Amino acid sequence: MANKVRMSFLQQQNLRNASLSRRTLLRGTGAALALPWLEAMMPRRATASTADPQANDQAPVRMAALFVPNGVRQDKWTPAGEGREFELSSTLEPLADVRDQLLVLTNLWNQASNAGDGHYVKTSGFLTCTTINKSLGIDLNCNGQSMDQVAAASAEHLTPLPSLELGMDPVTTGVDTNVGYTRVYGSHIAWKGPTTPLARELNPHLVYERLLRSARPGGKSSERDTLLLDQVIDDAKQLSKSLGVEDRRRMDEYLQSVRSIEKRLSRQKQAGALAWKPRVSMDSLQAPPKDVPDEFPEHVRLMLDMMAIAFQTDTTRVSTFMFGNAVSGRSFAFLDGVTGGHHDTSHHQNSAEKLAQYEIITRWHVQQYAYLLNKLQSMKEGEKTVLDNSMILFGSGLRDGNSHSPRNLPILLGGNAGGRIATGQHLSFSPNTPLSNLYLAMLNAFGNPTNQFADSTGVLPGVLAS
Repeated sequence: MANKVRMSFLQQQNLRNASLSRRTLLRGTGAALALPWLEAMMPRRATASTADPQANDQAPVRMAALFVPNGVRQDKWTPAGEGREFELSSTLEPLADVRDQLLVLTNLWNQASNAGDGHYVKTSGFLTCTTINKSLGIDLNCNGQSMDQVAAASAEHLTPLPSLELGMDPVTTGVDTNVGYTRVYGSHIAWKGPTTPLARELNPHLVYERLLRSARPGGKSSERDTLLLDQVIDDAKQLSKSLGVEDRRRMDEYLQSVRSIEKRLSRQKQAGALAWKPRVSMDSLQAPPKDVPDEFPEHVRLMLDMMAIAFQTDTTRVSTFMFGNAVSGRSFAFLDGVTGGHHDTSHHQNSAEKLAQYEIITRWHVQQYAYLLNKLQSMKEGEKTVLDNSMILFGSGLRDGNSHSPRNLPILLGGNAGGRIATGQHLSFSPNTPLSNLYLAMLNAFGNPTNQFADSTGVLPGVLAS
């Protein structure tokens, strides 16, 4: 290694007798990268010629999952009628313009998250359909891989970014002593592996720069990034020698992730190495402000805009977005008729005043979902639109914030995945139908014809177009 690596932090700490500082960095000359999650530490802040299964001159299929914390007002959610003859509820009415591109799914549940108390099992298990370890932070483990990452793994060689994880809140730290879980679980729905939650980008401008760089591979920024990775890999290897067994395992996973990023950057750097071009030019796209907006609604819209651009350009085909972390207490006083925070309002105890506010908050989230679907609908792609070639999941890990039940989850799916999804329906299933059956159908529609996902019992009937 030509670059001299600074190891001062190793000299300053006795790794066998003292825990690492949460601020400890992997360092190289002029470069620094946060450590991965280790025992008694926060989770890491690191970023995390094969045939195209979707290739036949058709537009690619995209997949996204939008997560809403704290459930919904359940008695105002379900449409009247079933099949194609259904009427949107007052809460779902903002989706009227894209009704024919919508699936409303009733009576799905996530059995594996019917464990523990509160929100954390329902959040980290939302896309994995697994039961997470009850942990105070030492043995963080979701015991599976999230559905989005299964999809991303099958298409990661086709786009510059295998997936794009977006959020609004930084990782929540500490332990929720009421239920005995680390709050870290409430900050992640995307898991690359059982112990590897994926870091989310919170700043729309940084997302934009990342997309722009991906569309223009081979520049100096890629060279600098590769240099940084070379430097911190050396540092990480030195640190790993002084760690315990469990932390070495986590560091090994981290190094594999870093090597994966390095390989991807190297591929971008080589002109023509990746047979990929953006489907639309990014030259005319307007960059978001550099600072994160102070106003929550504007921040949300910008993040959804970035997801739409990522799909339109085909920079990635898989994305997730968290409106908030589990137990989010964000104030929604910016909405007329709302005075409290989301989490407190969701614990309504059947109070008419709180239920009315809960309904307003729920409808607002649906309006943002409608905004994204309509934006994708406006993006033409031949005779179709980007929405036609997408499937956008919207839901929460619990039905009602007051009961914390993972039964009859509020689940919507927008877009017909290039004609593979039979949209324009309200499908009501028998109680306790596995949510994983929907995910199995989505994976098949994405071009990943798997026969099993988590606790699935088969492809959810009626979802796939015949």
